[in-house]
Amino acid sequence: MKREGFKTIADNRKARHDYFVLESFEAGIELVGTEVKSIRQGGVNLKDSWCSIDNGEAFIKGMHISPYEKGNIFNKDPLRVRKLLLHKKEILRLFGTTKQDGLTLIPLSIYFKGSRVKIQLGLCKGKKLHDKRESIAMRDAKRNIDRAIKQHNNS
Repeated sequence: MKREGFKTIADNRKARHDYFVLESFEAGIELVGTEVKSIRQGGVNLKDSWCSIDNGEAFIKGMHISPYEKGNIFNKDPLRVRKLLLHKKEILRLFGTTKQDGLTLIPLSIYFKGSRVKIQLGLCKGKKLHDKRESIAMRDAKRNIDRAIKQHNNS
């Protein structure tokens, strides 16, 4: 993201490989001070994280935030469950679509919007093996076309 006041911290590239992203949402996240400092240093990993909705609240699970070096006793568990901040209508809508259509909520990226930490959530449908192969083939074909155009323009 190259917008004013936005700074991307981490992307979940594996999510785009394993899932079709049907829709995306922006959510806040409930953090403690040492976690924010660790995120500013880039100590966050979204690779195996997912979101769930329990008792009308959205939570992110499996997100690893490295302990802050100077945080000592104030550091929390790196893999603890963190609450997502969404409007009630959004949570109810997401709960309905995930239960009814068999979709999942996957965090796609984490970024700063001003001084606040935000997460981009994707409403995703899982890819089958042949879909993944097709995506790889399309990416390779695009790369070859771009390479051929570049060589043609340089000569």
